[in-house]
Amino acid sequence: MVKNTRDEECSARAAAVGLMLGVTEGRLALSDQIASGALDPLDGPGRARAQRLALATLRNLGPVDAILKTFVRKPPPAEVRAILRLAACELLAEGAAAHGVVNEAVALTRTAGRKAEGFTGLVNAVLRKVAALPPESLAPKPAQELPGWLRGRLMSAWGKAATQAMEAAHARGAPLDLTPKDGDAAALAARVGGVALPTGSVRITGPVQVSDLPGFASGDWWVQDAAAALPARALGTRAGEHVLDLCAAPGGKTMQMAATGAEVTALDLSAARMARLEENLARCGLSARTVVADALEWQPEAPFDAILLDAPCSATGTIRRHPDLPFVKDSAGLKEIFALQAALLDRALGWLAPGGRLLFATCSLLPEEGEKQINAALARHPGLTIDRAATRLPGIEAAWESTEGGLRLRPDYWPERGGIDGFYLALLRRS
Repeated sequence: MVKNTRDEECSARAAAVGLMLGVTEGRLALSDQIASGALDPLDGPGRARAQRLALATLRNLGPVDAILKTFVRKPPPAEVRAILRLAACELLAEGAAAHGVVNEAVALTRTAGRKAEGFTGLVNAVLRKVAALPPESLAPKPAQELPGWLRGRLMSAWGKAATQAMEAAHARGAPLDLTPKDGDAAALAARVGGVALPTGSVRITGPVQVSDLPGFASGDWWVQDAAAALPARALGTRAGEHVLDLCAAPGGKTMQMAATGAEVTALDLSAARMARLEENLARCGLSARTVVADALEWQPEAPFDAILLDAPCSATGTIRRHPDLPFVKDSAGLKEIFALQAALLDRALGWLAPGGRLLFATCSLLPEEGEKQINAALARHPGLTIDRAATRLPGIEAAWESTEGGLRLRPDYWPERGGIDGFYLALLRRS
């Protein structure tokens, strides 16, 4: 049977509306919704479209709401508001054809449930007004603001201008970054049609099907943000070294270290995430010992020459990739996360061989999960030093070095290259 493209588009839009409602009303992460089967009724292209529409709308929610507010005096039910937001984003951010978008939005309203009954006329009228606006109408609007609990912390740490620049970076989203297994970024960039970044990653802009890119099946590279690729490079593992990747899944850093010839033990608490790591290792023809265990209870058989601790954190540095995060998280549990990071750091330091080194990293924008965590560790452990030279990697700008000797990355850095995830890393050495 020939599939109806219009029906597929409508189904993808309906699924995108469902994802958005799950985020804004149910405080459910997109990844959790998708893992629970929210997109299972759709085919591959439909799932990709639904996810892309939901992500784009969440990134533009503030500016879109500012425009809709001029046409809607009283907020409609959540289902109707989600339909309006999605359609307005398609019209203004993506330049979709008005006829199809408006008609499908009206159709979705008719089937959105009892609370949406009687709103088809409003949806039709509002979206026709939105469609008449010039495409650049979103541009002057301030970017989607971070929630107060996070915005206040970032403004205290980095200032108002930097915080607004980060919000603008979140709205722009993130390109696709690859890590070449052989380290030859220039060759991989030429092969996949990307750009070699000065830090050694390869960046691809625009929509692509990852599994269709040259070298995927043969495991010549893996997807990894340019920031996430830096900790393993700073640790600088060598062939024959015994190395521990703590909190290892999904395995990008494990593969980086295994590719150097190091004997890597990868540990993670989640069996499901470890299974994904093992799949990635197999695809790329790399090997590592994998352990599913709680790092606070596990005990190694022998000390390690080097340890990479990419600690559990608030993940606030990844919002440009996960615009749902500000809607589903709050400040609850932050103190517990800070304490867990300190406990993992103390425990891992005890597993280092004499003269060993530990790379601490978090994908966070909060100093409590970076600079302050390292300063506290240095105070707790006499004889522990920070290696400033280790994080002075190719492509790293001097302004990114933090005062205590670590490396602070923010999403507003590299705007001309498409940005970079927020990250903190520091290399510690035990005398």
